[in-house]
Amino acid sequence: MSLFKRIVVLTIIVSMVACSKVPISGRRQLNMLPESNLMSMSLVQYKSFLKNNPPVSSTTPEAQQVLRVGNRIAVAVERYMNENGFAKRIKGYEWEFNLVNQSAVNAWAMPGGKVVVYQGLLPVAMTDEGLAVVMGHEIAHAIARHGNERMSQGMVAAGIGAGLAVAMSEKPKETQALFLSSYGVVAGLTVMAYGRNQESEADKLGMVFMAMAGYEPIEAIAFWQRMKAATGGGAPPEFLSTHPSHDTRIERIKEWLPVADTYFEKH
Repeated sequence: MSLFKRIVVLTIIVSMVACSKVPISGRRQLNMLPESNLMSMSLVQYKSFLKNNPPVSSTTPEAQQVLRVGNRIAVAVERYMNENGFAKRIKGYEWEFNLVNQSAVNAWAMPGGKVVVYQGLLPVAMTDEGLAVVMGHEIAHAIARHGNERMSQGMVAAGIGAGLAVAMSEKPKETQALFLSSYGVVAGLTVMAYGRNQESEADKLGMVFMAMAGYEPIEAIAFWQRMKAATGGGAPPEFLSTHPSHDTRIERIKEWLPVADTYFEKH
């Protein structure tokens, strides 16, 4: 089956799935997979990742910083979700924040609040506010269920059945690989424009989440300027990347800043 036909099949399938709205952005969203199943799968994959990449001791200043920022954002997000009719979005969440000794400038979050920050990110983050930009962004991916969307589309494009349990039984390696790429644990290109839209939405929600937690959202501009400098201009052209270019991202952040500021709560 051609990629086009698979996308058509996906469109037909998702048209029969209940529609929901992403918090704050209000974007209509169609997810094929039960989030509870993905949360169970994420717990297994999270434990496996940490077994192969032992976390930095929680007593170190760096790990304490990750815990401090992560927990502060999590508390703010949970309060907002519970008070604004989105409690189901975080049902079953048990937050975990771990720092791993990897040089990559990276972080990711899985369903259920399972978050990993790589050591290589900290010099670019520099401060709690800088780290809040990234952790807010990754938590936003989880809250917005972007991985579910990406995995749903990827399963059809890869010719994997829509049922997650069946897929794990019939094509476990392919389904596991798709899960990991959908949540940013490994790099991959999957319907590029779709990924860029999700990245922009995560930037917006992440700024709101950090603002709710008492971190100034304007710090997102300085962080992404540092990230641009850290890459030395070596990022791929925007049309070849699932992420917006640094300049595009910074401009969109500036446009969204007045909205994010309305959620700021000084701590």
